[in-house]
Amino acid sequence: MCISCSVGLRPLWFLFSLAVAFAMIGCQSGPIGRQAVLGQPVGQVSISHDKTTDLVRCQATRAGKEELPSTDPIQTLPAPVPLAFKAAEAAPQDKPLPINLPTALQLTNARAIDIALASEQVRVAAAQLERANVLWFPTLYTGTDYVRHDGQIQTPQGNVIGPSRGSFMLGAGPYAVFAITDAIFSPLAARQVVRARQAGAQATANDTFFAVAVAYFDVQQARGELAGAEDARRRAEDLVRRTEGLAEGLALPVEVSRARTELARRRQAVHTARERWRTASAELVRLLHLDPSVLVEPLELPDLRVTLMPLDQPVDHLILLALANRPELAANRALVQAALERLRQERIRPFVPSVLLRGASTGVPGTLAGGFFGGGPNGSLGNFGARADFDIQVLWELQNLGFGNRARVRERRAEHQASLFELTGVQDRVAAEVKQTYAQAESAAERMQEAEKELREALDTMEKTFEGLEQTRRAGNLLILVIRPQEAVAAVQALAQAYNDYFDTAADYNRAQFRLYRALGHPAQALFPPEGPCAAPATTNPAPPARSHRDSASGAEAECRGVLGKTR
Repeated sequence: MCISCSVGLRPLWFLFSLAVAFAMIGCQSGPIGRQAVLGQPVGQVSISHDKTTDLVRCQATRAGKEELPSTDPIQTLPAPVPLAFKAAEAAPQDKPLPINLPTALQLTNARAIDIALASEQVRVAAAQLERANVLWFPTLYTGTDYVRHDGQIQTPQGNVIGPSRGSFMLGAGPYAVFAITDAIFSPLAARQVVRARQAGAQATANDTFFAVAVAYFDVQQARGELAGAEDARRRAEDLVRRTEGLAEGLALPVEVSRARTELARRRQAVHTARERWRTASAELVRLLHLDPSVLVEPLELPDLRVTLMPLDQPVDHLILLALANRPELAANRALVQAALERLRQERIRPFVPSVLLRGASTGVPGTLAGGFFGGGPNGSLGNFGARADFDIQVLWELQNLGFGNRARVRERRAEHQASLFELTGVQDRVAAEVKQTYAQAESAAERMQEAEKELREALDTMEKTFEGLEQTRRAGNLLILVIRPQEAVAAVQALAQAYNDYFDTAADYNRAQFRLYRALGHPAQALFPPEGPCAAPATTNPAPPARSHRDSASGAEAECRGVLGKTR
């Protein structure tokens, strides 16, 4: 169907009414408009661009899904083993940056590049949805047109004449060429893409918070290993002094060499542990986008233990909870729906026409449609008045005799099937992650008890070994040591291994807790209460008096209590 007009000013009112009608149809294409996209969409992460050091908090709502368990303030568990050493300190050449776990997690949302990038991707998708919603609107042109003709020209009757004339026009005109199927289905698909990007932003926030927590516990583990290595080195130095001071005949010279060898190994272990502290700190600094020259120095003691998730629920229930709440699954479900909308679009494309609206008041079609027009012979311009000419076409299209349409339908169907397979793969991965993380959390909790016993026995053995190294007994006419120096060397080695096992297990326990928290789909922002990061009181147990460093850290910890939550 084709409609052409070349009349006075009245068609301009018809053109304006047509544009308004297209606008009303486009605005009714779906429930998500500008307010929903730029307001507070589900799972979107808001980033403050004014001050990167501001602590940004946002709450993620999960409408229509199983409610996540409520959270209470975090419970930090005291160490049952009274460690008789001070926490490791930074070297003189380092630039220590005192920080605690709540502060590190809060800085994640304000400074993490990955979260900022995901937030911008949400804004890109929202802008694409805005553009899809206005496909009904024509493009408006405004300007002037001057035409001058001199020389021969042929009339419609076939006569050749040589007139000289000119004309001038000042006006405007609409231009719109769009398929109605695109105007209907493109916003539907773009809306699903927005939801996918929002869920993806939440998944990125969860992953980034988890990565920061893991990096923080890596720093804690390395710092604890350094403290244990320094204590083992001090005991090895004491062993060397004791062995060198033994009376002649009580110990062979090889015993002194054995003790010195062990001391060299302990000194190497100190250097290695300090290296791990620096490398782990560099990774945490990278994630938080901080000064790369600083050395992160946690305010908590290195055996800090954080309990987020209880282990009193069956794994099958936790898997169902994760399948209902993981943002990765929400993103893939939205992409499946977007692929389905595009498939529907291609299926009905041959049966729904396209619309072409163009101005025709000038020699170049598709520009000016109405305005003030005048002209005359030769170079004279006069007789100005209103003029309106526009062309509307409604066309049905069979691409490549219909074979092109069939190929596009097959392409969209394959994309839809591929998105379904991707969704199934993500579901399997989520279920496996829950099973794996639950097993890791259970194992870490059980190992923690054994590691505590191991360290307690190693400390007791070390003390009794040094006591026995100073005692002698008679065996016939011989005076021998109750504890030989080589047994003391073995006690130092066992103590160093017990320290490593203890701090490794404590870090594994914390990592497993955060890994399970993420695997179940808990939003990372839920770690912070709505009232603010320091509103709720924390449940903390008093520290053993032997730990002098805890006193210096308790004041800083008191500044920001109740930041995390222990899920019941």
